[in-house]
Amino acid sequence: MKKFTVFTLAVFFGLATMQAQGDFKAGIHAGLPVGDAGDFSSFAIAVELGYLFDVSDDFQAGPSIGFSQSFGKDVDTGIGTIKVDDVQFLPIAAAGRFHATDQFSLGLDLGYAIGINDGNDGGFYYAPRAAYSISETLDLVLAYRGVSRDGGSWDILSLGLEIDLN
Repeated sequence: MKKFTVFTLAVFFGLATMQAQGDFKAGIHAGLPVGDAGDFSSFAIAVELGYLFDVSDDFQAGPSIGFSQSFGKDVDTGIGTIKVDDVQFLPIAAAGRFHATDQFSLGLDLGYAIGINDGNDGGFYYAPRAAYSISETLDLVLAYRGVSRDGGSWDILSLGLEIDLN
């Protein structure tokens, strides 16, 4: 797994430094765990970094990497209360963005989320999203971030800001 992570990071940074026309993006998001995740976690944060190449006038695609942390909460078991550990993922994905208008875009990230905390094997990562441009360099992003794992999924509904670093 370490070799895969190092290889993916090398490819990501290699592509990001190429002299291609595109956008280097960074985002920070606050989220609410939903479904099974909401039973064990109360709040989440996510950060991401990506480089999107212009495929056409209305479509961009490229690599994305991030980090998410869901903060564990106290769960009443009926016999007592237990503190659930935080859940952390390192998603590595391919990102696609369709610009419906100058101010509104739809996107999807697909890849693998590496589990960081103990006992977390990670899983298939998917993140559909909608973004509204507040300015030329700042977008407001609503996303549904999910990690499909054995026996269920870990899902977060997030709202955040994404900045164009070019």
